[in-house]
Amino acid sequence: MKKLQMVDLRSQYLKIKTEIDKGIQEVIDSCAFINGPAVQNFQKSLEQYLGVKHVIPCANGTDALQVSMMALSLKPGDEVITTSFTFIATAEVIALLKLTPVLVDVDPGTFNIDPEAIRRAITPKTRAIVPVHLFGQAAPMEEIMEIAEKHNLFVIEDNCQAIGSDYFFTDGTSKKAGTIGHIGCTSFFPSKNLGCYGDGGAIFTNDDELAKQMRVVVNHGMTVRYYHDYVGVNSRLDSIQAAVLNVKLALLDEYAAKRRAAADFYDKAFASHPKLNTPERYAKSTHVFHQYTLVTKNTDRKALIEFLTSKEIPAMIYYPVPLHMQKAYLDSRYKPGDFPVTEQLSETVFSLPMHTELDQEQLTYITSNVLDFLNR
Repeated sequence: MKKLQMVDLRSQYLKIKTEIDKGIQEVIDSCAFINGPAVQNFQKSLEQYLGVKHVIPCANGTDALQVSMMALSLKPGDEVITTSFTFIATAEVIALLKLTPVLVDVDPGTFNIDPEAIRRAITPKTRAIVPVHLFGQAAPMEEIMEIAEKHNLFVIEDNCQAIGSDYFFTDGTSKKAGTIGHIGCTSFFPSKNLGCYGDGGAIFTNDDELAKQMRVVVNHGMTVRYYHDYVGVNSRLDSIQAAVLNVKLALLDEYAAKRRAAADFYDKAFASHPKLNTPERYAKSTHVFHQYTLVTKNTDRKALIEFLTSKEIPAMIYYPVPLHMQKAYLDSRYKPGDFPVTEQLSETVFSLPMHTELDQEQLTYITSNVLDFLNR
C-alpha cells in the first residue's frame, strides 16, 4: 500500500506532470515572472469558473483578507464579527489593522458561523462580518446577507477552504462560495483544494469600484506608476504559481468529486457509530471536503490519534485552541465557557487524510483501524 499522507501532492503532481512542467517552462522561457500572461490567463479563467466579474490575484490568503479590509476603508476600532473556530489568519488581519475582532460561536453540526450568534453580537460599531466556509462547505450565506443588509454591514467571505462549493438559495438559484458577499477571499496554499506550489491567493468581487480599489492596494497603493494615492501593500501572485493553477483549475470539479467519493466511503464506514459523529452536510451547500473532520464521543481522542500514528495513519486536529483562548488574542471580553460549541469541538474533533489520490485500499486500511480502536 502506498504511504498515507494527509494530502498527497506528489501523486497528484505525477498525474499532471507534463502539463505542469510545460506551463512552468513557458514562464521561464518568457521571463515574465511577475504579472505575466500566465497570471492574466488564470485571472480570466477563475472569473469564468466562479461567475464573478473581478478576480484580483495576490500573494496569499491572509493578504486577500487584509487587502479586502483595507479597500473597505475600515477604521481602527471598527468591529468585525467572525468565528472563534477557524485558522488564526481570519482574526489576525483584523488585529493587524487595529480593528476590533468580535468572536461568535458556531453551529455544532456544520462547524460554520451561527447566524443567531451574529445577530446578538451586532453593535453600533459593527462594520463587517467575515463568515468562514469551514472544511469545504459554505456558511448560511442567505441568512447572513439578510442580516448584513438590515444593518448596513459589509460581508467578506473567507473562502480559503471551500473554493468550488456551490450555494443554493431558496429561490432555486445558486452561486459559487466566495461570490455571494461583497468580497470573497481564497488561498492557494499547496494543500488547498486548488493549491499551487508555493504561496498564492485571490480576491473576488462583483463591485467595480471595490475591484478598482483592491487592484490599487495590492500594488503599493499606485494608481499611476510611482504615484501613490493610497497606503497599499505588495501582494502579487507570481507567474509560475499561476501556471500551476491554470492546469489545476481545469481539474477542480474532478478533484472535488474524488474528495466527495472518499468522504462517502468514510461516512459509510462510520455511519451511526456511537463514538463518532460524521460531518454534517449542509443542505444549501455542496461540500468539497477540504478536510474530513469527525467529532469523537466518549472516547480518548489523544489515545486514538496515537494509535493511528502507530499504524502510520496521519490524523490532525483542526483546531485545538479556539481563537478566544489563543495567547495572542486573549481579551477581557471573553472567557472559557463563552463559546460552548467551539470549545467542545476543539476538544473532540479530528481529521483523517483527505485528498484526490486516496484509493480503496488506503481508505479501507484507515477506516478499519479507526474502528478497531473504537470497538475495543
